[in-house]
Amino acid sequence: MLDSIQNIFKIPELKKRVLFTLMILFVERIGTHVPVPGINSRVLLEFFSSNQGGFLGLYDLFAGGAFSRATVFALGIMPYISASIIIQLLGAVMPYFQRLQKEGEEGRKKITQYTRYGTVLIAALQAYGVSIFLESIRVSSGALAVPDPGWGFRFLTMITLTAGTILIMWFGEQITERGVGNGTSLIIFIGIIARLPAAFFDEFQQIQTGNRDILAEVALIVIMVACVAAVVALTQGTRKIPVQYAKRVVGRKVYGGQSTYIPLRINTAGVMPIIFAQSIMFIPATIAQFFPKSDLMQGFAASFSHGTVVYSIIYGVLIIFFTYFYTAIAFNPVDVADNMKKHGGFIPGVRPGKHTSEFIDNILLKLTLPGSIFLALIAIFPDFITNWMNVSTNFSSFFGGTSLLIIVGVALDTLQNLESHLLMRHYDGFMKGGKVRGRRFA
Repeated sequence: MLDSIQNIFKIPELKKRVLFTLMILFVERIGTHVPVPGINSRVLLEFFSSNQGGFLGLYDLFAGGAFSRATVFALGIMPYISASIIIQLLGAVMPYFQRLQKEGEEGRKKITQYTRYGTVLIAALQAYGVSIFLESIRVSSGALAVPDPGWGFRFLTMITLTAGTILIMWFGEQITERGVGNGTSLIIFIGIIARLPAAFFDEFQQIQTGNRDILAEVALIVIMVACVAAVVALTQGTRKIPVQYAKRVVGRKVYGGQSTYIPLRINTAGVMPIIFAQSIMFIPATIAQFFPKSDLMQGFAASFSHGTVVYSIIYGVLIIFFTYFYTAIAFNPVDVADNMKKHGGFIPGVRPGKHTSEFIDNILLKLTLPGSIFLALIAIFPDFITNWMNVSTNFSSFFGGTSLLIIVGVALDTLQNLESHLLMRHYDGFMKGGKVRGRRFA
């Protein structure tokens, strides 16, 4: 591993890419500590300290802690991700976007441009909502988070947060083009990792104060390592469907004749089912805020709070449903079968065309079931750790759920990117004894 890291800095181009990526990420982290003008930081810190869970906690996770500090990067990269998801969903239902997806480089440029426009619109709307939300924050002492509310503060906040989101979007695109790995994913990744030292420090204080035994802490570390290994297995697990290409003679050249395979992932949907399911689970609490004096609504919202049996069961079922839903959007067996037929490919024992798409779809359905169940268990496990071993929410989030899936997925993708550069220059990769399964086809 150390030799591979040294080899990175022996390749001038790769060294430049790595240093450029680190520089952009460093600048992005600085921006997460520059507050929006007109904010009382002390009141804001007090409010978020008592409201760590729920939708605000999830949004703050993706913003790398910038949302709870109301900084210029408070919206993070989420408006860009939301715009990308909307464009992707439109590609599944609108013929115009379907044509753009099939037009190659030109179509990709147009889709990127529409995504940027959508990012600006979503960021502006969210920034206005954030300004209203900040004006409404009042702590028990009666102090306001915004001492001078009004349209002046709202307009300034909209401009600041929208500009911050556009800058982060540009950072992500620059990393993707001139750095290493996917820029958007790396920005989210570094924001989550930035919370890890504070989480470990909290656990260290628990040991110092005698609230937790050394053996219990060792058991926690062992469980965390096991969870990471399980998520790696889930992320990398694939089912290989063999594909044979027939030989074609064009002039004096012979094309085709080789054998390959289609790698169907166990978790094709990635982390999106958890994000969708969490958004749905926050609806009861959001509705209850509009009826603060209704005991019925407050009791209904309490049954959906973290750690309850009802919450865990419904949350798990929603993840399984959204796993199938997003897999159907992300992977189209009909398109795969048509492309194979155009290039003379076929699955041994299966007729090309409709029968091939049905065969792939049948395998994908069976493969998604264990993947979705395992994804649901991984998502629920942090709540189990919090209640069973009395672990803080900040630390238990690294035992599964959105945080761990993003960390593992982005880390593996970045390793694959670095390894491809090393192997092109005839250097050993990070795994000398053999590649991590599925990395070449990720």
